[in-house]
Amino acid sequence: MVWFPSQRLYSAVRGMCNFSGCKFCFLRKLSIEPVQQRKIPNRYLGQPSPFTHPHLLKPGEVTPGLSQTEYSLRRHKLMARIQQEVPGMDHTVILLSNPTYYMSNDIPYTFHQDTNFLYLCGFQEPDSILVLQSLPGKPLPSHKALLFVPRRDPSRELWDGPRSGTDGAVALTGVDEGYTIEEIRHLVAKLKDESTVVWYDFAKPVHPQLHSDYLLHLAEVKARSKTRIRAIRPLVQSLRLVKSSAEIERMKIAGKVTSQAFIETMFASKTPVNEAFLYAKFEFECRARGADILAYPPVVAGGNRSNTLHYVKNNQLIKDGEMVLLDGGCESSCYVSDITRTWPISGRFTGPQAELYQAVLEVQKSCLRLCSPGVSLENVYSFMLTLIGQKLKDLGVLQQSTTENHLFKAVRKYCPHHVGHYLGMDVHDTPDISRSIPLQPGMVITIEPGIYIPENDASAPERFRGIGVRIEDDVVVTENTPLILSEDCPKEIYDVEQVCGS
Repeated sequence: MVWFPSQRLYSAVRGMCNFSGCKFCFLRKLSIEPVQQRKIPNRYLGQPSPFTHPHLLKPGEVTPGLSQTEYSLRRHKLMARIQQEVPGMDHTVILLSNPTYYMSNDIPYTFHQDTNFLYLCGFQEPDSILVLQSLPGKPLPSHKALLFVPRRDPSRELWDGPRSGTDGAVALTGVDEGYTIEEIRHLVAKLKDESTVVWYDFAKPVHPQLHSDYLLHLAEVKARSKTRIRAIRPLVQSLRLVKSSAEIERMKIAGKVTSQAFIETMFASKTPVNEAFLYAKFEFECRARGADILAYPPVVAGGNRSNTLHYVKNNQLIKDGEMVLLDGGCESSCYVSDITRTWPISGRFTGPQAELYQAVLEVQKSCLRLCSPGVSLENVYSFMLTLIGQKLKDLGVLQQSTTENHLFKAVRKYCPHHVGHYLGMDVHDTPDISRSIPLQPGMVITIEPGIYIPENDASAPERFRGIGVRIEDDVVVTENTPLILSEDCPKEIYDVEQVCGS
């Protein structure tokens, strides 16, 4: 029986809705079953639970700060989108977890879950499948959520650690039913019927082995049927694009942790220093403050190496008088940060360094002010190129006679990347979403202009050669002033020198 959310659930739902002008109207269309609180097994699961990690999770939370209700509403919103796309049909959604990847033989990399799968259920174990099925005789978004997970195996758990099993997966995530992974065969056999629309990313499955073992034949059969198979990834990404209030709280934490790590790393930057030391210092400070992992291999680039955009070797000595560009972020409770700062190792900017740095800073602050509903990242990018072009003329890097027709091409030589990207559970979040769409409240983006002048650029003034500067902040779009998640991280010249020179 479907029902309208109670007052307790109403408050949770209202906190999730950040759509411009929504006034809760979109989510009013969703009638969901109450989340039945099941007792968490009195043992360790394959991920933290409120029973084993009460310092991380409150009762009813699946991952820190995100409740079963939040995950349930995400699934209902997805099914509502599906109803809009293809009304009047039976639907089944299939999402695969990531596998465990190995660096060699039996040495695994740290497991990291596929973020589309994670977004819809919060389950953080490999070799699993999430299925959402419409209910016979009931309109969408009513559905049933099933998790297919590895069978518990004491011999494997001896080596790899505990697994949640079907009972633990259901109790922790709040899905309706749990089964062992082998039981997916029974469901797949029924899905070959032409009356069911299957939503599954078969063209590039995130878990090739699960696809081959259980879903390949289904994909081949459905490809020849009238209903075929539809990709689910675009719909999930469209939901992930706008963050709920709970998600933004997670991202605030990631931003604060990373900002403090930057401050400590700046403070420790005394010459002579190795890039590897700053890498280690940054990671330590993030982890010591509760981050799970770094969000990506950081760029720690001293001197002219800052002009290599994805320099990650981080193994060179930084000389006195050089600057270092550090592009780094952490992952905290499934959400990430992405911040860049550039500072002088000596603690004081030289004249040319300060000129170039201040130019980038002024461009960045102007771009931040433009981050509001209705403006797109492409709009901000064009604005950035125009501003950088004028700054490069003022600095004598470009000739004043450079015409408007040739300006953008000339600017791209010194700033070859975009102004920013979407941010969330991934660093380059929702990559299939165009940067041309208008920004909405609840979207999180980065703003990261830069100017890079290689030491061998004979056309640039000699005093600027070998200097690369990028300044990047994480931004929540709101109805009013943008919320800067990385505002605690120093970037004004005076503030940077105060920290570095302490």
